[in-house]
Parts: sequence; structure tokens; C-alpha cells
Amino acid sequence: MGMKHLLGAVTLAAIAAVPAAAQTVIGVSIPAATHGWAGGMNFHAQEAVDRLEATYPELDFVLATASDPAKQVNDIEDMVATRNISALVVLPFESEPLTGPVKGVADSGAWVTVVDRGLSEEGIEDLYVAGDNPGFGVTSGEYMVSKMPDGGNIVVLRGIPTTIDNERVEGFQSAIEGSGIEILAMEHGNWNRDDSFTVMQDFLSKYPQIDAVWASDDDMAIGVLAAIEAAGRDDIQFVLGGAGMKEMVARVRDGDTMIPADVTYPPSMIATAIELTALNFVSTAPVSGDFIIGSVLITPENADKFYYPDSPF
Repeated sequence: MGMKHLLGAVTLAAIAAVPAAAQTVIGVSIPAATHGWAGGMNFHAQEAVDRLEATYPELDFVLATASDPAKQVNDIEDMVATRNISALVVLPFESEPLTGPVKGVADSGAWVTVVDRGLSEEGIEDLYVAGDNPGFGVTSGEYMVSKMPDGGNIVVLRGIPTTIDNERVEGFQSAIEGSGIEILAMEHGNWNRDDSFTVMQDFLSKYPQIDAVWASDDDMAIGVLAAIEAAGRDDIQFVLGGAGMKEMVARVRDGDTMIPADVTYPPSMIATAIELTALNFVSTAPVSGDFIIGSVLITPENADKFYYPDSPF
């Protein structure tokens, strides 16, 4: 038997003796598609999972969507108990109720990636992936100041009570400080069209003169616009949303005066998070730390770059 054949036989024997590699199970827990942004996120999460499972046969993903914090806590406990996950990628429905359960996963030795809405205790996660929330607020505020050089009265719609909502509002307030822009009122519209419609109706009945609205989210902006239309008010010059919903990007592109700009906050960041978490298990590339995706102002000049016709959002 020649040397080459001998080596071949030894190598084959060695391979045969190695047991099949155990699957690495990665849990992905995200809110259900309760609004447009979450719909986009679900679309990108599923796409990332399908792509990574095809690329890396040694990885197994379990994806669960929850319509409230209690269901999300149950989903995560279930992943730990029945699937023995090695990693968890979680976008918390709300910061507070998810902090304890996610800490439990981290304490068990599993890798934890937190996306977007931070936990209410620092240092639990290995990796944090988010948009630039303070930057989102600052970019929005700076745009408001540029549109209203003489100041004016505005109302503000906040999202779901979370760390990211606080960061956005603080960034916005710092950017408008000293500009003569006065915030008449701020209420939580919960990133929801119907809630925002109700909040805006309330604002309209309270305040006879509103110059502009920071809706801080495109879903909320749609509810706001509907309330303005229903009330027949023509004092409001424009509404600034955010997140880059394709309908809103199209309105910016087409020069709609009520939606003159938008601010990005891509739901595809969930794919970034899943991808980086997978890299931790299939490569030696270091992926722990913070991965922050910048917020960009969308204007008629650059809107084409941010229009994704195939996304549900």
C-alpha cells in the first residue's frame, strides 16, 4: 500500500471515530408583529434564521414571538428547559419584566444578546445591538430646529415606556434646548397607530395652536395624521416620525409637505444581532460589546436609498 493510500485510510478512520458534533441551539425571542416596525423585524429575523441555518448546519435556531411580556418570559423559560439553548437573542417587549428572566439565562452560562430595548440592569448581556437612540432623538430635534428657525409650539408622542424611549426623548430635548421650540405636552402613544390617534385627538382638543408634531415613530405618525385630518386642523405645519417605514419614505421622496423628512431606525438590526451571535459560535472573531447602528436623516435627496419595496415595513 503506497504512503498516500495509507494516509487516506488513517484519516478516514480518524474521521469515523469522531462523534457527530452536538448542535448549538440559539434561541431568538422577539415581540410579535403588533405594529409595522415589529412586522419588519419579524420579516428580517426569519430571513436571517433561514439563511444562517442553511450556511451553518451545526447551528439550530428556535424563534418565538410574543404578544406581551408574560408570554415572552414563558417562551424564554421554555427555550432553556426544553431546548437547552447555548445562546439567547432577545428584543425585550418591555425592559423591566424581562430583566430577571434574561439574567437567569446569562447566569446559566448561555451567551446573551440584547437588541434594541435594553434591560433595566446593566452588564447582563454579552452583546448589545441597537440603533443610536440618543442620536435618533438628537437628529430629530436638530431637524425640528432647522424647520422652525423662529421656534413654535409642538406636541410629542412617546413610545412604550423603555430605556430607549427615555434616551430618544432626552436626545430630542437636548437638541431643541434654547431654540424657542416649546413642548406643550408629551404622552405615550406606545408605537401604536390607534393609541396615537387617541393621544393626538386629546392634544387637538386641548391646544388651539400646534405648529408641529414630533411623533418619533412612523406608526405613531400615521395615527397623528389621521387625527389631524379628522379634526380638519390646518395649523400643523408638519409631522416628524421615524424608523423608515416604506410608505413614509415614499412620502418624503415625493415631496409631501406634511412628511418632509424621516429618521432611520432599521428593524433589520435584529438580523445584525442574530448574525453576530452566530459568529460567536462558528468563528474566532470577537463579537462581545456594543454594536450601535447610526440614525440618518431621510430627505427627498436621499430617500431612494432607504426605500425597501419588498419589506412589510
